[in-house]
Amino acid sequence: MGETFDLIVIGTGSAGSSAASRCRVAGWSVAIVDSRPLGGTCALRGCDPKKVLVGVAELVDWSRRMAGKGLSADGLSVDWPALMAFKRTFTDPVPAQREKGFADAGIAVFHGRARFTARTSLEVGAQTLLGRHVLIAAGAKPQPLRIPGEEHISTSDDFLEIQRLPRRILFIGGGFIAFEFAHVAVRAGAEVTVVHRGPRPLARFDPDLVDQLLQSTRALGVRVHVDSPVTAVEKRGGEFIVRVSHQNTERTLAADLVVHGAGRVPDIDDLDLTRAAVQHDRTGVCVNEYLQSVSNPAVYAAGDVASRPRPPLTPIAAMEGRIVAANLLDGNHHRAEYGVVPTVVFTVPALASVGLGEEAARKQGLKFKVRHEDTSGWYSARRVGSPPAGFKVLIEEESRRILGAHLLGPHAEDVISVFALAIRAGLRADELKEMTWAYPTGASDVAYMV
Repeated sequence: MGETFDLIVIGTGSAGSSAASRCRVAGWSVAIVDSRPLGGTCALRGCDPKKVLVGVAELVDWSRRMAGKGLSADGLSVDWPALMAFKRTFTDPVPAQREKGFADAGIAVFHGRARFTARTSLEVGAQTLLGRHVLIAAGAKPQPLRIPGEEHISTSDDFLEIQRLPRRILFIGGGFIAFEFAHVAVRAGAEVTVVHRGPRPLARFDPDLVDQLLQSTRALGVRVHVDSPVTAVEKRGGEFIVRVSHQNTERTLAADLVVHGAGRVPDIDDLDLTRAAVQHDRTGVCVNEYLQSVSNPAVYAAGDVASRPRPPLTPIAAMEGRIVAANLLDGNHHRAEYGVVPTVVFTVPALASVGLGEEAARKQGLKFKVRHEDTSGWYSARRVGSPPAGFKVLIEEESRRILGAHLLGPHAEDVISVFALAIRAGLRADELKEMTWAYPTGASDVAYMV
């Protein structure tokens, strides 16, 4: 017959772990399933290990920017094998820690790929699991590019595990993964190329600040090609030849490593969702406002597999896991709110955004003023030798509320949360301007941005 549980969770990332823990604390019997090492993308293959690499790149970059400004650091460089070893001190302990944490909480762990056999029944290898409810939180995977030679392309997971940095690296795509890893790799001494099929990379961010960052990225030596879809990858001897189309002409680019950074899709293809009568499409499991399957009320979805119009961010996945748990325990009374979610691309310096951009604000018919300035000459940027810096803040005309904020430069990844709190609390620009800030800090610039 198999083992029976109140809740079966597929995925041990932020969404799945959050929901499993809350339901177990409430006294439910819970099973959690993963075919990969326990911990999910953020802890093992995403946010956390990536930020370790970015931290070292920032240090190298800072020392180079400050050369001749009171610092002598000739020869400072990235030791890639040592950096990978340091990164592993964060990632290697995670699976065992998660396994112990689940066991201590009384959550049953199953290793293997799950597939549905009925509406709430699953097989994991030779084991059968029966649930009252199922939460699908299996995360995302690189989207298929469907081009000749796709098998030669490495993933971002692979990049985080390479022990020797290749001399020439080409990133396909112009999003978070490509730009963050490009900024790390170029500062570690690699020759880096980014090839993006669209007219502008980092489409989720303010176009004016992206232009600033793009100019700075190219100044570092990163070759960025836009309007250039990749049509094929060929392995030729010890290198890869990447065929790129641009304005109806084809050119070839050579690299020692080609990395997929062209977007991700829900990792649900082999779950046999049709056997569970779970409606889905290419964007994920179709859910209602309570994150419940629209076709099978016993099934919920959260994180990257849920078909919802919101950015694929770890804090959102964790929040959705909490929402699912609350709805399972209390009935469908809780809805996810996505209005004020700061997002950051961890280039050096970082680019951050929260709230509305200009185009979205205009579509809503809002009347607003735009505060926009290149702040490369401001004290906060000059004292750390950071040339690319700027901001754009949208302020509603009548209420003086902050509608959106977009930052590039030192401390952007932290200061953006100040604006997120201001938007959530409905603070007026005048209140931020009158605030007495700790000075000199990144946050003290806020008064001059509004």
